[in-house]
Amino acid sequence: MPRSVNSVAKRARRKKVLKQAKGYFGRRKNVWTVAKNAVEKAMLYSYRDRKVKKRNFRSLWIMRINAAAREHGMSYSQFMGAAKAGGIGLNRKVLADLAMNHPQAFKAIVDKVK
Repeated sequence: MPRSVNSVAKRARRKKVLKQAKGYFGRRKNVWTVAKNAVEKAMLYSYRDRKVKKRNFRSLWIMRINAAAREHGMSYSQFMGAAKAGGIGLNRKVLADLAMNHPQAFKAIVDKVK
């Protein structure tokens, strides 16, 4: 008995990968083996960088809070320590937003924890 090959599923798998590779340069967009490797690598990068993005944003928030706190005569670590001791329950994202967009509100927080 001849071997049965599921060409429909094979074609669907390949089309899915080639669709994901749309917009790539050169053979990466239309040659199956090259596109498969390129898409696999891209998926690894996207998985890894979803975590790196969180790190980068936290770092940015810390820099912004530090800059705003220093304008009022405190370092970042002094400010965060005093905020925690003073019962300020705002996270770094909110504090950084206040420091950037609402400096008066941030100043009020700094005055409260001093």
